[in-house]
Amino acid sequence: MSVALRQLRTTDAGFEAEFQRLQHGSAQAGADIEARVAAIIDDVRARGDAALLDHTARLDGVSATSVAALEIGAEELQAALAAITPAQRQALQAAAARVRQFHERQLEACGRSWQYRDADGSLLGQKVTPLDRVGIYVPGGKAAYPSSVLMNAIPAQVAGVGEIIMVVPTPGGERNALVLAAAALAGVHRVFTLGGAQAVAALAWGTATVPRVDKITGPGNAYVACAKRRVFGQVGIDMIAGPSEILVLADGTTPPDWVAMDLFSQAEHDELAQSILLCPDAAYIDQVRAAIERLLPEMPRRQIIRAALEGRGALILTRSMEESCEISNRIAPEHLELSSIEPQRWDALLRHAGAIFLGAFTSESLGDYCAGPNHVLPTAGTARFSSPLGVYDFQKRSSLIEVSAAGAAVLGPVAAELAYGEGLQAHARAAEMRIVPAAGEQS
Repeated sequence: MSVALRQLRTTDAGFEAEFQRLQHGSAQAGADIEARVAAIIDDVRARGDAALLDHTARLDGVSATSVAALEIGAEELQAALAAITPAQRQALQAAAARVRQFHERQLEACGRSWQYRDADGSLLGQKVTPLDRVGIYVPGGKAAYPSSVLMNAIPAQVAGVGEIIMVVPTPGGERNALVLAAAALAGVHRVFTLGGAQAVAALAWGTATVPRVDKITGPGNAYVACAKRRVFGQVGIDMIAGPSEILVLADGTTPPDWVAMDLFSQAEHDELAQSILLCPDAAYIDQVRAAIERLLPEMPRRQIIRAALEGRGALILTRSMEESCEISNRIAPEHLELSSIEPQRWDALLRHAGAIFLGAFTSESLGDYCAGPNHVLPTAGTARFSSPLGVYDFQKRSSLIEVSAAGAAVLGPVAAELAYGEGLQAHARAAEMRIVPAAGEQS
């Protein structure tokens, strides 16, 4: 049975309308989800641990006498790390080392305090400090994601966060050894087998057992995204991450099977994921489509892939690579593959993407697991104004101002003039009181 994957041409009269439908097909939390999430959050705020136990039993099928019983201790995490296969442990360690190296470079580049003194001796600068406690959400529904543990916990650790609290749902009570091993390797301090909106609420307000955090990061389903939106302001959040996306911008030189599998790589996450190919070569698009038909039956998650491709996927024939870049900028995808023999040339035309993968050998999956840069990325077009998760998400900045007597004499009249203009006399007088005459001017 063939895949009913839409195929568009930018030269068609109805392309713009079809393109708009494709873009606006993002799954947003509906009114029913909003209502359910609001009820869960209110319940956790009101009843704390008791509400967590009720919702975990109802939604995950995990019954416990206390929330403390849902916490995974450090000994169990270390045991999981020791119990996984040597190949798995080596892969985790290699990925963690590369993720850590990248985020340490990021810390050097933008995560340091700085200051200077101007001509009158006043000190100005910026003080960068880590957050005290963060919560990281690791999905655990349709698949297990040890890579998400590394991508959230390691930059937090590199930033110097004092305590990292991880929550992960365990439907049916099944604990994934790789996820726990990754938590041990990444330096997570505490792990609770909690998920969904109730876990987000517990992190945001705290309960008798789950500590309140300063910020919540990590991807999740529509309920998690909705909950993060609702608790923002009580705590910080990284972003509202939606279904996964990949856009392949191809010039027709990459083996079609590679591109087909790359489109599958995001489609297999869930039915609402989006996979799009932009290419100016009609014959190549036909080859990719044939590869999709041939390879899909081999995929264990083929039903999910098919639903995603048919629901939100597209093969788009463009007039040129330049036009492909223009359309890519309009989409602002989470993952953008430049599958071309001249990736640097086209990269110069691209402005908006969560992560850009340059060249045919750079599959998106390498970025998901072990390349080094973070795989928690902005979705649903928010790459127009948002950035990947990084060290900077686990730090905050304080401005430093130390004005000398000479500086107060210079700045005071300026501040006073502006304050009087705004009708704020106390501001003006506070500045004027510090205008002390220089020693040679005193009577």
